[in-house]
Amino acid sequence: MTTKKIVAVVVLVLLAMGLAAALFAGGIVAYTLYALGKSDAAKVAKAYLRSNEKLKQDIGEIKEFGTFVSGNLNVQNSDGDASLKLKVIGSNKTVDATVDLTYRQGRAWRVVGASYISDQGRLIELLNPYESWLTLVPQAA
Repeated sequence: MTTKKIVAVVVLVLLAMGLAAALFAGGIVAYTLYALGKSDAAKVAKAYLRSNEKLKQDIGEIKEFGTFVSGNLNVQNSDGDASLKLKVIGSNKTVDATVDLTYRQGRAWRVVGASYISDQGRLIELLNPYESWLTLVPQAA
């Protein structure tokens, strides 16, 4: 076998190994994104966004969500935190939303923050932490 043939075989083997490694890594990433999108945290985030009146006013009725959910999900013992990024497709426009969730002592996920970036690049908050408290304050006569 000539030197050129040996070099060609080595290069082909290295390319094949690189392709196999890339496919393996891609499979892990795809599975992770799929699992994150099917998690309980993602279900709560989607339900929250579907019912958020401010979001509906801004983008129209929510038709669907993008294929992938990204972000992070950290669970330790009976506590967890998540910050998820979802593409929200409305009847008027599409936005990228971020929903922050938490759970403590094994209880259900709850939304602690939600926002999206407007067309003008402004951060639009979808969750006012004082909103439910303000509705309990009696109105001045």
